[in-house]
Amino acid sequence: MNLFARALIRLPVAHLAAVLFLTETVRSALMFSFVPAYAVHEAGITVTAVGVAVSVHFAADTAMKAVSGCWLGRAAPHTIVQIAYGCGMLGLIAIYFSHQPALLIAGSALLGIGASPIWLLCMSAVKEEERATQMGWIYTVWLCSLGFGPVAVNFMLGRGFGLSFLFLACLWFAGWLAALRWDPAPLLSGPMQQRPLRKQLRRLLWQMRRIRPLLPGMVLQTAAAGLLVPILPHFAENVLRLTYAEYSLMLIAGGVGTAAFLVPMGRWADGRGYKRFLVAGFGALAALLCLLLHSPNHIATFTLVVMLGIAYAALLPAWNALLAHFVPQDQKAMGWGLLSGVEAIGIMIGPAAGGWIAGRFDETATIFFSSLLLLGLALFYLFYRKPLRS
Repeated sequence: MNLFARALIRLPVAHLAAVLFLTETVRSALMFSFVPAYAVHEAGITVTAVGVAVSVHFAADTAMKAVSGCWLGRAAPHTIVQIAYGCGMLGLIAIYFSHQPALLIAGSALLGIGASPIWLLCMSAVKEEERATQMGWIYTVWLCSLGFGPVAVNFMLGRGFGLSFLFLACLWFAGWLAALRWDPAPLLSGPMQQRPLRKQLRRLLWQMRRIRPLLPGMVLQTAAAGLLVPILPHFAENVLRLTYAEYSLMLIAGGVGTAAFLVPMGRWADGRGYKRFLVAGFGALAALLCLLLHSPNHIATFTLVVMLGIAYAALLPAWNALLAHFVPQDQKAMGWGLLSGVEAIGIMIGPAAGGWIAGRFDETATIFFSSLLLLGLALFYLFYRKPLRS
């Protein structure tokens, strides 16, 4: 932990990483643990309404990324962060005091809107000369928050919903206080020019034409991941024969594999070039998913899951660093907002398609189709002749 802290302190976006950790911890704890338990057992809201609320949360977050990207390019970042935290706090209060589906859905949407600008500022603050390395740190912080949030709130839920809400509200308020003492403007590299919105959009559309080779990866990799969301618990139980506790350990193992290798892989990609990491990352993910279908025992399963985490760690920093090369230096927030919106198309399509494939065939068919998408991306970038950023 001390080594991690010392390394993070040297990171130019360390303050922002701390704000991101607190924000994503509360968001993950609420959406994955607190809201499903509290709304059904305490507020008397149906499971269907809870599902709608969670979907609306992520839809609001996705939509807000594009809007806040434009906003961040035209207003003071510090002001926007404070407004975002205020919206998030209102969302927290609405969720806790909701006894009707409409208020729960509205609170979830407000929380998504409040969390959205923080991620964009992280991406905008990354330095050009160390893109993959710094993105590795950002994603490490993000993954740690995704794991810590649900685990911490699950422990608190055993002591009551009120205490759990107070815990999450305190974490959100701590993030707000940290943001009060932080001005992100000096970290945003590149001049922030005030152009008319029409000219900004015209330039971004020109940038989108430049990144046409990356568009398949932007949509299909998130779609491949989204395919697995609705079927993974059933696949673990019915095919891999894992208990709930073993499945939880499997997820932790994959997350640890990713978090441990994100920064080393990011540094390696900065020095060796990004294209080979795209090919190796997509190819390894496809192969490991296929091998998982034929895992003979639990030890092999856990080994494959850790290797999947490492393969994802190889892909993620290089991929986002490559995208960063095509984002205009004076329109970083708007550029990342639009790119995040494009990537979100896959995560919106994937779960519905994965559920349909599993219903039409079975869970193994969904896993196989996801691996085919990833293999197709590996082959596409392997044989793509025009140079990518290296």
